[in-house]
Amino acid sequence: MYRDASDPWHLAERWYERRKYDLTLAGLPLPRYRRAFEPACSVGELTVRLAERCDRVVACDRVESAVATARERTSALPHVDVRHLTVPDQWPSGGFDLIVLSELLYYFDAPTLDRVLDLAAGSLEPGGTLATVHWNHPVPDHRGTGATLARTVAAVPGLTLTADHREADFVLQVYERTGPDGAAVLSPAAREGLV
Repeated sequence: MYRDASDPWHLAERWYERRKYDLTLAGLPLPRYRRAFEPACSVGELTVRLAERCDRVVACDRVESAVATARERTSALPHVDVRHLTVPDQWPSGGFDLIVLSELLYYFDAPTLDRVLDLAAGSLEPGGTLATVHWNHPVPDHRGTGATLARTVAAVPGLTLTADHREADFVLQVYERTGPDGAAVLSPAAREGLV
């Protein structure tokens, strides 16, 4: 698809996409993150938005032309590192306090999906945030919808669901990694002493 257009899904133009990105960012429970990972970043639209909230962003895509576009789009952001990687076989080292799996998980068969989720949970620091976003309509190339993937992600041990936004078109969920003692993290209101 990228051979014929630099942005084949019109991510920069569609109101649907811009709104979905805004809702994704609004669902994140912390105002700032230290180190984020965004696999399947495509042309970098969400990457640019994540960069506003993160000290460091590692983004990747398996399509070289998408990586080139994302690198160009983030060239004025020295704290953004866009890489040509294919997950799960190529997963960046180190821990993250934010991982965003947006419009990605439905491409994997069950064993590969389990591997991706294991890698995400394993590299997510205690108290870290995992945001997942999935198209919720059947597509021939997809191995699930937002509703089916939500059930799969919910079964990952060590994650607590903290936000669940469902629409006809997509499912957005935010999870937080439980602490080493197994305790759930505080809600945004509780963090500020409101409850």
